[in-house]
Amino acid sequence: MSARVMRAIPWVALTALSVALIAGLELLRLPAALLLGAMTAAIIFAAAGQVLRVPQLLFFGAQGVIGCMIARAFPAPVFLEVAHNWPVLVFGVLSVLAASSFLGWLLARWQVLPGSTAIWGSAPGAATAMVLMAEAYGADFRLVAFMQYLRVVIVTLVATLVARLWTTSTGTPVAIDWFPALDWWQLAATVAVVVGGVGAGRLFRVPAGPMLIPMLAGALLQDTGQMTIQLPPWLLGLAYLAVGWSIGLRFTRTILIYAAHALPRLVLSILALIALCGGFACLLVFFVGIDPLTAYLATSPGGADSVAIISASTPVNVAFIMAMQMARFLIVLLTGPWLARMVAGRMAQPDGAMAVERQ
Repeated sequence: MSARVMRAIPWVALTALSVALIAGLELLRLPAALLLGAMTAAIIFAAAGQVLRVPQLLFFGAQGVIGCMIARAFPAPVFLEVAHNWPVLVFGVLSVLAASSFLGWLLARWQVLPGSTAIWGSAPGAATAMVLMAEAYGADFRLVAFMQYLRVVIVTLVATLVARLWTTSTGTPVAIDWFPALDWWQLAATVAVVVGGVGAGRLFRVPAGPMLIPMLAGALLQDTGQMTIQLPPWLLGLAYLAVGWSIGLRFTRTILIYAAHALPRLVLSILALIALCGGFACLLVFFVGIDPLTAYLATSPGGADSVAIISASTPVNVAFIMAMQMARFLIVLLTGPWLARMVAGRMAQPDGAMAVERQ
């Protein structure tokens, strides 16, 4: 058997396991099923001692695609909603950010996670973006990924349950058309934004630049009418696979043991954050008059993608919900590095946590 075939066998096995796990998670209707399935399969391979690495250029390109995906979620109506309801949105965003930062500080204080890792793991932004930002700013992105995606699963399940109890139904899931008709010019423009943004991010050494620059450029071009971001599902799927594998393959048995030891306290912190956000939602209901389900989904600390899917099949104010989620994401991007540095700088970290963070 040739060396090329031998090198290909582990990748074929990883792909097969990823597909199986993704299919199982899709049956559970988890919005992040593709990324979670790929990352879980990669963690299993890494824990078994398989040494595989996703090519760096492929990983950077996947980050650029995800940046454009986030930019697509920033249409002009979201900004109009922010301008129209900015006092309410500021209260909701800052309340959730304060609660998550406090819980992150407690996790660091109680030595559950290292300081900067605890802050990024608790940050209520888009999970994939928070993991990539954490890596760029020196936190242990593997533990951040573990906490972020654990929260995505728990928050999604709770939000789905709340929506079903409130409306009796959340609708039927829409089948994905993996190969839809495309506007090839717009797809070419989107690819150009990804390639140019990734290149600029690497050239100027911007932290998390391969994701952030395509996100900012894509949002600007989209909202000024210069282009329509075109991301076919197959392209997003490949990006999720690349990111999921890149994260999962860098786990180690030491990290998994550390994460398993911290799991009960992480779950408690996530449930506490959900409860606090539910309390903020009650304040919006009683003092602002927002309907309860809209308020709950707007303040939900899960990923914007899962909240968007749930919102689309329930009678809620989708524009308000997405404005709150997107405004919070932007503020977390701006304040996350400062918060992480402050907590890590002012808090003495135990040797064990430092060792884990530096691996």
